[in-house]
Amino acid sequence: MQVIKASERMKRKGGIKAVILGPSGIGKTTLLKTLDPSKTLFFDLEAGDLAVEGWEGDAIQPRTWDDCRTLAALIAGPNPALRDEQPDSTAHFEHVNADGSAEQFQQYETVFIDSITVAGRLCFQWSQGQPEAFSERTGKPDTRGAYGLHGREMLAWLSQLQHARDRNIVFVGILDQKEDDYGRKQWVPQIEGSKVGRELPGIVDQVITYQEVEIEDAKFRALICTSPNEWGYPAKDRSGRLSQMEEPHLTKLFSKIKTAQRQDALTTELPEHGEAA
Repeated sequence: MQVIKASERMKRKGGIKAVILGPSGIGKTTLLKTLDPSKTLFFDLEAGDLAVEGWEGDAIQPRTWDDCRTLAALIAGPNPALRDEQPDSTAHFEHVNADGSAEQFQQYETVFIDSITVAGRLCFQWSQGQPEAFSERTGKPDTRGAYGLHGREMLAWLSQLQHARDRNIVFVGILDQKEDDYGRKQWVPQIEGSKVGRELPGIVDQVITYQEVEIEDAKFRALICTSPNEWGYPAKDRSGRLSQMEEPHLTKLFSKIKTAQRQDALTTELPEHGEAA
């Protein structure tokens, strides 16, 4: 196994993995219009293209969970750690790429997936029909088995797309406010099962809430990018470069993160103090 030198690693083109959460109708899908249409692929699970009518980029419209798994393999490539019978393995990739379909995805810098909420529904529907979703003893549906399989499948799918190192992957999802047994309210992603919602922030680089906020009697929509914040919205900035509130413009947001990354790389390559250049 080859050691990757720091200078080489810093020069590599790295993609940003982000999840953007917000209530229905806030304009999450419309954020697609802030991305370069020539370099962006719209992964349209919600048939939501009416919200971005006039946007001139390419789209794919998966209808089943098998479609989602196939596309994840084609976009991110094979995972050599998996067994041949597992999705995203080398054998699986070679099967779905028998006609060279993966090549058509190489041109895109960003994949905009709308939405993770619908992907979760497709996954759960698929999980309910698998043998693990039925009791071995009685043959009746086993809800716990279905949810367990769903959690593993969704996390495997998210992790596969997370390993598309040279691409930006944007997951969009609905944000819900829920109340626990003690009356405490919290904002959570709307995804089937609790396991995926809990582990999602650990998979992506950026967790961003798109919401309308009010400051000094002025209301406006903003991307909430850091936590803790006064509203209790889910947020995480792994880059450490974003302000708590950012303009709802993804090209500018990504540029801010990547410009900082390039500056870090330049700083790493500069000679140390006292060393001859």
